[in-house]
Amino acid sequence: MRRFLLFLSSFMVRAWAVMPQQDQKNIFILAGQSNMAGRGGVINDTWDGVVPAECRPNPSILRLNAELKWVEAREPLHEDIDAKRKNGIGPGMAFANRILAEKPSYGVVGLVPCAIGGSNIMEWERGKVLYNHMMRRTMASLRNGNGSNIQALLWFQGEADTVNLHDAQSYYTRLNKFFSDVRQDLHSPVLPIIQVALASGLGPYIETVREAQLGMDLLNLRTVDAKGLSLEPDGLHLTTEAQLRLAHMMADAFLQFVPTPIHSSPHTPARDAATAVLPNSVSNFFIICLIISHIFITLF
Repeated sequence: MRRFLLFLSSFMVRAWAVMPQQDQKNIFILAGQSNMAGRGGVINDTWDGVVPAECRPNPSILRLNAELKWVEAREPLHEDIDAKRKNGIGPGMAFANRILAEKPSYGVVGLVPCAIGGSNIMEWERGKVLYNHMMRRTMASLRNGNGSNIQALLWFQGEADTVNLHDAQSYYTRLNKFFSDVRQDLHSPVLPIIQVALASGLGPYIETVREAQLGMDLLNLRTVDAKGLSLEPDGLHLTTEAQLRLAHMMADAFLQFVPTPIHSSPHTPARDAATAVLPNSVSNFFIICLIISHIFITLF
């Protein structure tokens, strides 16, 4: 009897260790302006509906919708988030598909769209509507996620800050503060951040904002440059083709942090208390069985 219980206990430990964690997600925050939300294929406020192969749905790519529920991701990712504007192709889906193509064992990717077209960096200050909205959605993405983890912030913003010279000159300080606040509020001081340097802008001070972006030197920050990528006829928004190229650049930048699957890497970003691994119902069953087994072993 004792040998049998020891065998059962050992078997359950091994089974628990290899049991797939269905709720575990590798979460990415998508924030910024319209080029993050995606306007690829949108002309005269009409989306052409073309979804490239790189952006097609994948059962391993989920999206947190406006109701804070996980659903299978599909374009346009920001349709119910940046809802006052017409959305098209952005970098999010192609980014996620690229990650999974390069790291097939990476696991489920959870995208948290938060970008709002036309937003100024001041609107993303801690305590303001857009910042609070992003944090609320991020925290919701971690609920009931056994082992889920915030992998990175994907940030593409600044076009609105090219209109006013003061805003452009203040951009570096404001952006630095934003990144610091996000890391602090997520309790992840080395959270990877992939930011995009502008390809276009709403005003004459594009280069001033770009200098701030390219000059930002923070730990675990990677900046990819969108300058030169093709634009829609409005001269502001990236085309679908450009979004695909940008997504691959962003994914390749992020993969520099992931030499091995991130859930087994010693460099996994620090977790918020909300992301601590809590046993799911199946794990609870194993724990109870283990306890009972050890009680019987002790008694007999």
